[in-house]
Amino acid sequence: MTPAEARAFLDPAVAGRGGTWLDLGAGNGTFTRALSAILGDGGRVVAIDRDPAALDALRTLANRTGPSDRIRVVDGDVTALDRVQALKGMQCDGALLANVLHFLGDPALVLTQLASLLPDHAHVVVIEYEREAANSYVPHPLPISRLRRVAAEAGLALPDVVARRPSLWQGGMYCAVLRPAAPRIVRSAARV
Repeated sequence: MTPAEARAFLDPAVAGRGGTWLDLGAGNGTFTRALSAILGDGGRVVAIDRDPAALDALRTLANRTGPSDRIRVVDGDVTALDRVQALKGMQCDGALLANVLHFLGDPALVLTQLASLLPDHAHVVVIEYEREAANSYVPHPLPISRLRRVAAEAGLALPDVVARRPSLWQGGMYCAVLRPAAPRIVRSAARV
């Protein structure tokens, strides 16, 4: 996916939100770059990955992007967000998981941890392949039907698919926004 395609695909989920966003499992930075461009000069992206080659690519991207704090690179494990020191006390406005959850056997665990770190106004953006069959590149497929179940398990509202596109690797991809589940309203019985 080209940088322009990544930006166009991600834009409906993020545009106008601004602030500080996490890019979890950022890889080589395709969506980190797109997210940074969408957020603009006032936005910040904290790109988290644990792979040394990915971290090198992200650092190179951060150095080319402009102000030194616009993209911050953090060595961390997406499956253990509670152990990522850089996240302690950080205020975030959203999080992106682009082509990450299909590598995890239990994506609800990551989404639950993430939801506990984010304020109520924050959104989680998920980009995944719309496929049912596993392969070596997508070992745990997360079609939108499964994302609905995983989101509910993590205490999030049903995903809102904001963009779709064909994939070079068969089938298609989707971009979905997950919001915190609405708080339960406890109603007492009216007295007569």
